[in-house]
Amino acid sequence: MKHVYSGKVRDIYEIDDEHLLFVTSDRISAFDVVMTEPIPGKGRVLTALTAFWVGQLSDVAPTHLVSLGLPPGVDAGAGEPGPGFAEGRSMVVRRAEMLPIECIVRGYLSGSAWAEYRRSGTMHGEALPAGLSQSEKLPEPAFTPSTKATVGHDQNISFEDAVGLVGDKIASAAREICLEAYRRGAELAAGRGIIVADTKFELGLIDGELAICDEILTPDSSRFWPADRWRPGTTPPSFDKQPLRDWLEGTGWGKVPPPPPLPPDVVEATRARYVEAYERLSGLSFTDWPGSGPPGTGSPK
Repeated sequence: MKHVYSGKVRDIYEIDDEHLLFVTSDRISAFDVVMTEPIPGKGRVLTALTAFWVGQLSDVAPTHLVSLGLPPGVDAGAGEPGPGFAEGRSMVVRRAEMLPIECIVRGYLSGSAWAEYRRSGTMHGEALPAGLSQSEKLPEPAFTPSTKATVGHDQNISFEDAVGLVGDKIASAAREICLEAYRRGAELAAGRGIIVADTKFELGLIDGELAICDEILTPDSSRFWPADRWRPGTTPPSFDKQPLRDWLEGTGWGKVPPPPPLPPDVVEATRARYVEAYERLSGLSFTDWPGSGPPGTGSPK
């Protein structure tokens, strides 16, 4: 297989003209810097949660997922993902013509949306009711796209700006798909004690039809809060890399490479957050996911 791309987390290989192999590593980044130490099992958590949500959202929109695991007959030679590493963290996917926008849905006022609201009373340029608090539930879930920056940070844009980038038909269809996927995911999560404050979807065209691509409703693409810890006006703890960010903030690090070495307790606390998110949302044990438990245990579910 030909290696075609490596991001902060995923490595992508070319299988043929129509298919790619996504391998999700255990790399973790904070403040746009990739840490030296991996978070053991993180890539498997992201793959397992994506597979879970593909099943839950199959009637909302198609996805690019073809199968889990290495394709039959793959040559796992030098420089390619070997079976041991790839187990539980690999997806064969259809190639897609990706939209040049991030499809974000927000159900609660947090992150960059809260910062904008404090400045101007708007969210992605749209006016919101006065007097809202940080982390407050929005009147309705909102589709709030952003650009995809090749350098630096993505920029929040309005729906009209998204229309200018992809056209009204595609922008409207993307909004409908993402809002329904968020509602469905948020409803299931709420029944399991988790608030989906916001999430980011990646959409692309496959044979002219919009499909959900990449990871779906994971701790890396979403802001998950424990429902029993949520209070408007506060910042609830998140099921993500918060232990890592908190520790880095306390070190005085200037947020430029190289990052400081991570102590084992921070690595383990971060890993535990990811695993708990998977187990609470899916209702499954993470040790049953391939490569995550004792050798020879588990299978995709």
